[in-house]
Amino acid sequence: MYLVELLLPLYDNQGRRFAESCHAEVRQTLIEKFGGMTAFARAPAEGAEQAHGGERRDDLIVLEVMTETLDELWWKAYRKSLEATFRQDRIIVRAVRVTLL
Repeated sequence: MYLVELLLPLYDNQGRRFAESCHAEVRQTLIEKFGGMTAFARAPAEGAEQAHGGERRDDLIVLEVMTETLDELWWKAYRKSLEATFRQDRIIVRAVRVTLL
């Protein structure tokens, strides 16, 4: 079993909040493909990185799905589409193997 997490920005690089429909479309895609998803959206996560000679900060929501198999090609293509939708250099999509107890 795999847990796949997507870290999505709430704001674009100019500080404008993305329309809720952008995040809703991602949620719907995940529900249709994986049968469900979990969103951690009430208290946004804060991200920071050193980039281009300064620090960049992001407010993020975390979406996650669980899946029996990991289709890396699908996830890489989906990540690229998310990067275009959210106008980001890089969207983090990460997967870890989990054991359900």
